[in-house]
Amino acid sequence: MTEHPDTTADPVVVDAVGLLCPLPILRLKKRTQGLPSGSDVLFLADDPSGRKDLEVLCDLAGHELMAAEQRPDNVMCYRLRLA
Repeated sequence: MTEHPDTTADPVVVDAVGLLCPLPILRLKKRTQGLPSGSDVLFLADDPSGRKDLEVLCDLAGHELMAAEQRPDNVMCYRLRLA
């Protein structure tokens, strides 16, 4: 029997607002290290290159970028599922 993480749990929030490349991705990697596969993460960033960097990380690590939404304060909210 395979254990699956509880997908109804609140996502882990990683706030990288105010940080510039490469710090947002480094913070995301550090804060998600050791989390189980399938964990949902809400990543907040306002770095202009953040989306591209996040997409590269997801491609390399196998994470799934599930949604991206820009808030009125120009902060991007990315929801991803860890590989």
